[in-house]
Amino acid sequence: MTAIQRFVLKTEIVSGPSILDRLEAFRGQRAGIITDAFMLKSGAVDRIRAKLPECAIEIFGEITAEPTVALVAKAARTMAAFGPSVVVALGGGSAIDAAKAILATMREMDPARHVILVAVPTTSGTGSEVTSYSVISDPARGLKFPLSSPQMIPDIALLDSELVRTVPANVTADTGMDVITHCLEAYVATGATDFSDAFAEKALSLAFVNLPAAFANGNDIAARSAMHSASCMAGVAFELAGLGLNHGMAHALGGRLHIPHGKINAMLLPLVIAYNAGVQGDFAPCLPAATRYAAIASRAGWEAATPRAGAQSLIRALSRLNEQFGIPPTLRALGIDLSELPRWGPELAEAALMDPCTAANPRKPSLSDINHLVRAVAG
Repeated sequence: MTAIQRFVLKTEIVSGPSILDRLEAFRGQRAGIITDAFMLKSGAVDRIRAKLPECAIEIFGEITAEPTVALVAKAARTMAAFGPSVVVALGGGSAIDAAKAILATMREMDPARHVILVAVPTTSGTGSEVTSYSVISDPARGLKFPLSSPQMIPDIALLDSELVRTVPANVTADTGMDVITHCLEAYVATGATDFSDAFAEKALSLAFVNLPAAFANGNDIAARSAMHSASCMAGVAFELAGLGLNHGMAHALGGRLHIPHGKINAMLLPLVIAYNAGVQGDFAPCLPAATRYAAIASRAGWEAATPRAGAQSLIRALSRLNEQFGIPPTLRALGIDLSELPRWGPELAEAALMDPCTAANPRKPSLSDINHLVRAVAG
């Protein structure tokens, strides 16, 4: 009997030119804007304000690249005192993640109050505009924690590719590799379905072509628009299917070593795929995930005569992309001080094993397995 598959998409997704005009529907309401200092300086916040006519507006512009529990609590107090009926989250994944956690905290303060959350992403990477996840940092422990609740899913996502036109090339690469990681993890995750596969496959087909183009020329608006769509689709894919060990390790390593999330995901990806597929050695037995990876390689036009060959083709292609984008293969090559690796390596391996994302990995890792992967990415 075929397993029951369920597909629910809470978020209204709207993309295209002049899409910020949709905000005018909130005319005359109390509107909060959650963003960061760069968005304030760049004029992007002014664009949002202009689309909220006759609104009382409260701006919280202190979101950082790694929003903390303390910052979320501070913003929640500010917004709760203002009492918005709608909140616009403007920025990259950090701003949108923070906004989701802030509204969840406000809901704990006043369960009866419903605040509409509109996500306006300014990078193409996290897919946070359509997911129930929020990654918040704990600096005291040097870790990042993925929170998850269906109530944190934004109500509306506005995808304006003009907002990503000026994203620097290195950020374009890092966030774009996060898109690819989301797709590949969702495709082999234990929760994968026909529906999540469809979103992952389409997002990958867009990203493999358009990420190099957007990296080479940030003014290529067609490539930018395609990556913005791919990011959102990838978010839907992993919201449905789950993620895996790659993200579990990225949260642990990125939190401790302060490496951009997309970059550490990209560095881990060839290693984790080899581990999941069972192709770490020429004579290692292939595992079931290899067939899924080979299907992706075949769709991309790479050699995939056997599951082993397909998985290895995919690994080589991802390694070439990393090299093209200047993403090094190891922490050592990135310039990370590894003198304390014997101390923090096992701690991070344990954190990765306990990370909620790791639960959906197609191969159940042991602590020893993750320690081996930590040493491999260390270099």
